[in-house]
Amino acid sequence: MQLGLIGLGKMGGNMRERLRGAGHEVIGYDLDENVRDVDSMEAMVQGLQAPRTVWVMVPHGEPTRSTVVTLSELLDEGDIVIDGGNSKYTDDAINDAVLESKGIGYVDCGVSGGIWGRENGYGLMCGGRNEHVEKVMPIFDALRPEGPREEGFVHAGDIGAGHYAKMVHNGIEYGLMHAYAEGFELLEAKDIVKDVRGCFQAWSRGTVVRSWLLDLLVNALGENPSLEGVSEYTTDSGEGRWTVEEAIENAVPMPVISAALFARFASRQTNSPAMQAVAALRGEFGGHHVRMIGDEE
Repeated sequence: MQLGLIGLGKMGGNMRERLRGAGHEVIGYDLDENVRDVDSMEAMVQGLQAPRTVWVMVPHGEPTRSTVVTLSELLDEGDIVIDGGNSKYTDDAINDAVLESKGIGYVDCGVSGGIWGRENGYGLMCGGRNEHVEKVMPIFDALRPEGPREEGFVHAGDIGAGHYAKMVHNGIEYGLMHAYAEGFELLEAKDIVKDVRGCFQAWSRGTVVRSWLLDLLVNALGENPSLEGVSEYTTDSGEGRWTVEEAIENAVPMPVISAALFARFASRQTNSPAMQAVAALRGEFGGHHVRMIGDEE
């Protein structure tokens, strides 16, 4: 299957390679001329045979909205656009309306897997009309992990459902990361504990707290056992805030996720071992820049 892919950063670039490895033809466009296959969105569209499918993998908000508007002018009736970025789910109805008026399909897809997705596959959560999701299923099957489809892919519901599911996923991620981080701080604080990394590694098989995030923390501590020099300054990319906003809107109590979000706010004010662990974890699973003590603001 052919696919146009806009946005070839850490996620998009690896997705392109995974899709090509599965036998799909990908024509990629990016503002960075060193990574793109063509020099313009127009050239990308011209290189695709109708009906076309274009995957948008750019920052959420205005960059995604403006890209969708541009595509609405370049694509034809029967084509499909997939937004695989971290858009807020409320943007999906707007994007869909822009494209539907031209007869162009729209699918929103939350993507999880970070910099490891090329090798391990990506967890995919999509929303949209059944006929559009079915048409692009070969792309989803190539990107998701090997094994039963339902263990790495879900058609969560209507337009916006995919990004809503990814938003909740990331909120849960905030809570899990912070629980491990607090455990790290307590183990570090107790003088009788001599092997903190060993404790986490011993939990990685057979225990109820084992997870991929735990494995990544073990990796991080293997590289820097006490996280010496790592700043606790931890950003948030939006999904955690949106999750808490939705919890308030729907009267759903979320004390753990809320506390994890607020702890990230606190990390920008003072230095703490727990938030150093969160910062290091983000670098491990997503390739995000890890701010070190002494870095300029």
